[in-house]
Amino acid sequence: MFSFREAWTVAPGGLCRTLHSVARRRPLRVPAMPVPAPLSLSFGRAPWWLSATRRSISCKMSENGVASRRGKVLTLDTMNPRIKRVEYAVRGPIVQRAVQIEKELKEGAKKPFTEVIKANIGDAHAMGQQPITFFRQVMALCAYPELLNSSQFPEDAKNRAKTILQSCGGGSIGAYSASQGIEYVRQDVARYIEKRDNGIPSNPDNIYLSTGASDAIVTTLKLLMCGEGMSRTGVMIPIPQYPLYSAALAELGAVQVDYYLNEERCWSLDVSELRRSLEAARKHCNPRVLCIINPGNPTGQVQSRECIEEVIRFAAQERLFLMADEVYQDNVYADGCQFHSFKKVLFEMGPQYSDTLELVSYHSTSKCYMGECGFRGGYMEVINMDAEVKAQLTKLVSVRLCPPVPGQVMMDLVANTPQPGDPSHSTFIKEKSATLNTLAERARLTEEILNTVPGIQCNPVQGAMYSFPRITIPERAVQKAKEKGQAPDMFYCMNLLEETGICVVPGSGFGQKEGTYHFRCPPACLTDRVVNFQCI
Repeated sequence: MFSFREAWTVAPGGLCRTLHSVARRRPLRVPAMPVPAPLSLSFGRAPWWLSATRRSISCKMSENGVASRRGKVLTLDTMNPRIKRVEYAVRGPIVQRAVQIEKELKEGAKKPFTEVIKANIGDAHAMGQQPITFFRQVMALCAYPELLNSSQFPEDAKNRAKTILQSCGGGSIGAYSASQGIEYVRQDVARYIEKRDNGIPSNPDNIYLSTGASDAIVTTLKLLMCGEGMSRTGVMIPIPQYPLYSAALAELGAVQVDYYLNEERCWSLDVSELRRSLEAARKHCNPRVLCIINPGNPTGQVQSRECIEEVIRFAAQERLFLMADEVYQDNVYADGCQFHSFKKVLFEMGPQYSDTLELVSYHSTSKCYMGECGFRGGYMEVINMDAEVKAQLTKLVSVRLCPPVPGQVMMDLVANTPQPGDPSHSTFIKEKSATLNTLAERARLTEEILNTVPGIQCNPVQGAMYSFPRITIPERAVQKAKEKGQAPDMFYCMNLLEETGICVVPGSGFGQKEGTYHFRCPPACLTDRVVNFQCI
């Protein structure tokens, strides 16, 4: 029998003790939902009064494709073929197996571990991060306005809730908003961007609130899809990438154009690699879009200003539409690193670029110090978009009526935080600083600890919420994985889960250079207990 413990160059015992010893204080508990038995339809003998024609109806599809009374209209053969090509690794087979294992443990199954450590996704609150008090106070007041009469809430929280409710239909966050989002919130977001970018103007009419950043990214990609064959839209995405991009491109029928980040240089972006990728893609599609993730997911790099300038020049020269995913903009940890928004750099480069380059940038409430994933709040800002296309964008978002209003409220709170002199300001600053300092320390510890495990190499985590260490997988394990029809790092991660209870996502789910293997690990799953650990 193949043994995970015998075959790996990566010492699983060391990795197991390492990550279990730093398990989060409040492990995520995901209840396993019972799977109902398939519906079984039993047809007895047809009544005498049914015609012979009706009795002879077959359960199978007829030759002309019309379903019979008994057959399924929607099957794997008749469903949208693009959907079958969609893959989303962070909630894929490994996570499904982790949920099953949790259920087995609750039912008394004996395993080498007592809990499953969910390190597959950056769900900060599920891993123990505490919410910001002011944010939750205002949300509670908006959800139940009767609390405005309570003395338990500070006046600035009450005043904010009143202002937000006044901007909602009927004074309720249960009402629809404008499709582009509540105007008051968009104004606050525009002011937030101006402050972030040292006074560079932001127009609320260019702000579209969204269901997290993911929804805005997919909406933008929909606008850019056109052509057939050689003219089909190509979208350049970084490898490794966040699987939202590859999944969306598969669903939309676009051509995924990979460019590789440089692992040997801390996952840096080289314009020479962008050019290589672009020239290769032009032989079979029409590359029109360049996607950047900064700070990086899953790689944790932070781009320098010089790099951003080079990317902007490249996009302008090659007439590419630029998408800047900046949802981790507050998560910068490494000395010498600083977040620079693409919009700020674009406008500081002068009208040669700022008057022409088409840019959409994205942010959300889900990461940074907030970690409010479940509220699904986000926005995009469009720059230099053609006026007629912008009208089509507004039409497109109106089809979904509006983003979740509670998410819009949370986005407003992120954009307009308590100011000096406000009753909640000192508590807000204390909580925000504590969260970011903790994440920075865990990022440092993640690199330090993983590099003590034989067979694992981890670059410094400069920012964002993840490390992406490289793992050495022996040839015997690689061959065993091939026999099972699995990628080697998928095989590794599945065995890691079965023997240690640690759930991580294999690098093959994010993309990686041929012959290299990785997994993604969020530092947020670590706790202070790691300080006393010695890896053996």
